[in-house]
Amino acid sequence: MLASVRKAQADDENLVALLAAKEALLNGQTSLSNEKVIHLNFVLGKYFDDLGDQDQAFSYFREGCELKRANLKYDAEKARQYFNDIIRIFNHATIEPLRGGGNPSSLPIFVLGMPRSGTTLTEQIIASHPDVYGAGELHDLNRIVQRNVAGEDTAFPNNIPGLTREDIGAWASDYVAGLHRRSPNAMHITDKMPGNFFYIGLIHLMLPNAKIIHVNRNPIDTCLSCYMQSFSSGQEFSYDLSELGQYYVNYSRLMAHWRNVLPAGAYLEVQYEDIVADQEKEARRIIDFCGLDWNEACIDFHKHSRPVKTASMTQVRRPIYKTSVERWRPYEKFLGPLLDALGELQPKRN
Repeated sequence: MLASVRKAQADDENLVALLAAKEALLNGQTSLSNEKVIHLNFVLGKYFDDLGDQDQAFSYFREGCELKRANLKYDAEKARQYFNDIIRIFNHATIEPLRGGGNPSSLPIFVLGMPRSGTTLTEQIIASHPDVYGAGELHDLNRIVQRNVAGEDTAFPNNIPGLTREDIGAWASDYVAGLHRRSPNAMHITDKMPGNFFYIGLIHLMLPNAKIIHVNRNPIDTCLSCYMQSFSSGQEFSYDLSELGQYYVNYSRLMAHWRNVLPAGAYLEVQYEDIVADQEKEARRIIDFCGLDWNEACIDFHKHSRPVKTASMTQVRRPIYKTSVERWRPYEKFLGPLLDALGELQPKRN
């Protein structure tokens, strides 16, 4: 936690202590649980990244990721099939008969996208508006969409073909009620669960007046930032560079599908790099899409005192900075498996 809230200096006493702990571990002078060894490697990676020593940093991140991946049961092929099933099921023939069954509430504002893509920053800009309550990452929608339909024991997305308009309306009303419980008097409430990108088509049907904002970022920066983060839970695709690239390709395919099957304007596309390049222009575009009047507090988002519990909690306490743009380039020599997996999604090289 100390490493996350400040940048390391060469003589940082915490770094000295952590290196001593690592040395003692390697020499067999001490023992640590596997979880603590993973944390130790990730924090050393973060410190050396701060110091600009990419070779050292990546070696620690790689060791941390390998240890964590060894304890996970992630199946890349099963993940790919999940994406395929959503694309197969959510076609025009499925979507059109369900229109009109949703809840008309305009309370929700969804901010979604890949982890580490700028969703926390985007939510913080919106939640700085006095008419918005920032609820952070909510699990509500994920729980609702897994419900059985028509007596069949099937989970999302295989439960979707059995949905009726009445089901759609009931799911939506339950979701809105959950938001109201968090902030009964709010005009709008944000839900910043990144993985809600799986459900964009369903959100469109459940809550036709909700605002959906998809945040995108350079694919390599996004993936490297995931790789350098030891998530508290989930994101099991993040700890192997090839699997990470494959997951990103699947995510990109799904987003292309939503653009194809949903009407224009169903959601707003936001580019992280555009926010960094011209914060006020992009903030005004986002706030306007949300149907809100402009408020200068959205520029000073870093002064907002709302709690933030995501991996970006320290970043959004600072004004906009540009060091996260193209930050993958010093690490390029280590990223072969990721670049190969991304294929045509790689940005053009300089």
